Amino acid sequence: MATIEKVLIVGGGISGLCLAIALRERNIEVDIAEIKTEWTVYGVGIIQQSNVVRAMAELGIVDKYLAAAFPFEQPCIYAQDGSLIAKLPGLRLAGPSYPANLGVSRLALHQVLTQEAQERGARVYLGLTLKGLDQDEQGVDVTFSDDSVGRYDLVVGADGVFSRVRTLLFGDRYKPRYTGQAVWRHNFPRPKEMDHLCAFPTPNGNAGLCPLSDDLMYMFVTSSEPGNPYHREEDLPGLMRDRLKGYGGIIGELRETIHDPKEIVYRPMEVLFVEEPWYEGRVALIGDAAHATTPHLAQGAGLAIEDAVVLADELNRKPTIEAALQRFHERRYDRCKTICEGSIQVGEWELNHSPEADHKGMLVKMITLAAQPI
Repeated sequence: MATIEKVLIVGGGISGLCLAIALRERNIEVDIAEIKTEWTVYGVGIIQQSNVVRAMAELGIVDKYLAAAFPFEQPCIYAQDGSLIAKLPGLRLAGPSYPANLGVSRLALHQVLTQEAQERGARVYLGLTLKGLDQDEQGVDVTFSDDSVGRYDLVVGADGVFSRVRTLLFGDRYKPRYTGQAVWRHNFPRPKEMDHLCAFPTPNGNAGLCPLSDDLMYMFVTSSEPGNPYHREEDLPGLMRDRLKGYGGIIGELRETIHDPKEIVYRPMEVLFVEEPWYEGRVALIGDAAHATTPHLAQGAGLAIEDAVVLADELNRKPTIEAALQRFHERRYDRCKTICEGSIQVGEWELNHSPEADHKGMLVKMITLAAQPI
């Protein structure tokens, strides 16, 4: 096991919290620096596949995780009018007692992860990020945004697509790229029959519904938004209804109930992939800081959680931090690159109004890839 006693994780989101949980399980001291002064989460819900359930089992929190979520087996693809086209395979990678897929609200997931990380002894500092770092062969000296200082055996940037840690490592070589698309999300009460992921792909965009709990589900729709426009909050309901025109069935029915702008989460899609090793010395990147992708294949958060599991595993296996970080990168690079590129490809098909945008084949391919060991 690498000689490591104290780790700084920059970013208290999904990847940072999962890493904190994994490291505390190994009795490694963990500090989390989170830039938000209020530890809230952005978004509505997340679709998570069987590889994420497997990763949560490896973290030892799968039962708490599932208690906050809505499990289902097979995602289904429907035509724009609501008729069924295909059922996708559901794989129980965590074992026969655990579901193949699930939907979970971002708030519920955040509460599970924050509670677990803190109960295991991770220290959290809000309103704080990294100002600078200086590393040598024995450790990393850091200066925080409040000018306080610290020394750590390892620093991990889990601080998202606009990562400060990535900038400190690589300068301006990697910047997020706007894809030309955005995603709109809205919560609704869940009827009993809505018990699985329902996707309605078209050549122009992709709408869908996903259950989050016994009484809650969310709708999403992707759209072309040339030039990354700014939308006023009061305009969001009308714009989201417009993006949903042409859909029949339950999507069409729900569309007409969208009126409250505060219920809508609008997010431009920005992507980034670090092509070189995701570490330098004793400083590493995980999650969106290294590989931010689009939501088309529902794997962004899943890849971030896997990163945390694999990094902790390699720190436990390898005799040095350098060897652990090298092996972490080797295990993660090709898998993340393939899934990220596949997800971005689906968005490009939608932007180009291509018939491939039904992406059944892509989804099956990625489900097969996700089933492989991490």
